Amino acid sequence: MTQLLSDAEVQARIKELESWAVEGNQLKRTFKFQDFLEAIAFINDLVEPAEASGHHPDIEISYNRVTLSLTTHDAGGLTEKDFELAKILSQFV
Repeated sequence: MTQLLSDAEVQARIKELESWAVEGNQLKRTFKFQDFLEAIAFINDLVEPAEASGHHPDIEISYNRVTLSLTTHDAGGLTEKDFELAKILSQFV
């Protein structure tokens, strides 16, 4: 099982991620696009890196807004996997 990060480790790592926030035991970020088609294209771009990392975001779509939430479910909170995937996913905007 992947090891949970301490609160201090989470606070240190979140400073490295622009526009992401810690909410409870999740990393969250909302991306805004011109329209629904751009939002869906963004989601489609995320499939390959999520599969390659073996870690998948929870995704909420509301027309031109996409909210990604990351947590390591089997560990019960935030791990290094969440922060690494957040860095990767941020490159797609």
